[in-house]
Amino acid sequence: MENRLNCIVIDDEPLARELLKAYIEKTPSLQNMGCYESAAEAIKPVMDGNVDIIFLDINMPMLNGIDFASLVPSSTRIIFVTAYDSYALQGFKVNALDYLLKPVSYSDFLKSVSRAIEWKTMSDAYAAGQKQEHSGPRMITIKVKNQLVQMRLDSIEYVEARNDRVIVFRKDGEPLSSLMTLKEIEDMLPADTFMRVHRSFIVNIPLVEIVERNRIVFGKTYVPISENKRDEFLSRLGK
Repeated sequence: MENRLNCIVIDDEPLARELLKAYIEKTPSLQNMGCYESAAEAIKPVMDGNVDIIFLDINMPMLNGIDFASLVPSSTRIIFVTAYDSYALQGFKVNALDYLLKPVSYSDFLKSVSRAIEWKTMSDAYAAGQKQEHSGPRMITIKVKNQLVQMRLDSIEYVEARNDRVIVFRKDGEPLSSLMTLKEIEDMLPADTFMRVHRSFIVNIPLVEIVERNRIVFGKTYVPISENKRDEFLSRLGK
């Protein structure tokens, strides 16, 4: 089957590893690339760059899942699998794609896989767009509900993170909501024109017209500028 996601499992509990392995092997959209009982054992295959998704336990000896996640390439996404729901917030802070609580049911597993497929579809669409040579404005593709939506980069004024999604505000048209993290969309936007000015906001520098004290004015909306970003932002404006 084409377009299968390459997966590995990292969990120090044998029963948990075997359950996830069984789930992967009976899911047509997934390809099992290996199971490991420690994060240290999985460093090499992960760094080789051929892994799309890691089903990763958090509470493990030596190198725990949260610390290991910070080492993973941006081309790989994490689905945390743990018995402790208190780790959920930490998991999303390291850009986890999803969070599964043990014992994992197959239905919950499939929901996470569906989200992984959506991420991969967006990632591949963006990569394909980057490779195409064209004279028109650059584009970005994001998932909005059950659709893939293409937008001109020069139409995006700013992006705001709200809980588990981002809101893309455009010059013309309604804002678009996508189930992504701000880091995910930041990686898709060109750094020569877009800048994160606050932990929750990215702005399109060429579209900034008014700056009022520590905030950017877009019509009736104010985008805050973090103190530690102010100098860089003003420098990029040419002030």
